[in-house]
Amino acid sequence: MKVLLLNGSPRPDGNTSVALDEMIKVFEAEGIDTEVYNIGVKSVRGCMACGQCAALGKCVFNDAVNEVAAKFENADGIVLASPVYYASANGTLISLLDRLFFSSSFDKTMKVGASVVVARRGGCSSTFDGLNKYLMNCGMAVATSQYWNSVHGREKGEAEQDAEGLQTMRVLARNMCFLMRSIALGKEKYGLPEKEAWQPTHFIR
Repeated sequence: MKVLLLNGSPRPDGNTSVALDEMIKVFEAEGIDTEVYNIGVKSVRGCMACGQCAALGKCVFNDAVNEVAAKFENADGIVLASPVYYASANGTLISLLDRLFFSSSFDKTMKVGASVVVARRGGCSSTFDGLNKYLMNCGMAVATSQYWNSVHGREKGEAEQDAEGLQTMRVLARNMCFLMRSIALGKEKYGLPEKEAWQPTHFIR
């Protein structure tokens, strides 16, 4: 099994990495493969609503979005991690996630996802909520922990002092392992849930 961890911080060795590293220790101890993709250091444009992904099955811009999509498709779980910027996720990560979840055509049903946020002080809850919305719009299973998945720290390495935050990361990783394994066993015995044809509506008709 494999987990893809997206680090939205422009500081690959900052406090967001501290949180992810705590999860990776658990994954490795549990025999789960991991890959960290540092998206915060890249330049990713937002979606331009061209609609080409409907025909291509992927984004028309062959950049980090399609690279991450291929890794996501082959993973059993994904972690979306970001520092808090004005009570929201890093803009580069948001641009990637908007395009990734809209343009990719592979089935995400029952892949396991989790969101992790890191802040000096405030804005964690709204950032956490925003990231979770990507996971909850495509049939994924969302892993939880003993508390909302946040770690605190401003200066480099300060997150290492957040004992409860790091414990929350460890519990989250263990719960992800359990969910991924349970879903794999369930798929083997029962298959995935039955799908219905989409019935698109909007508020005008």
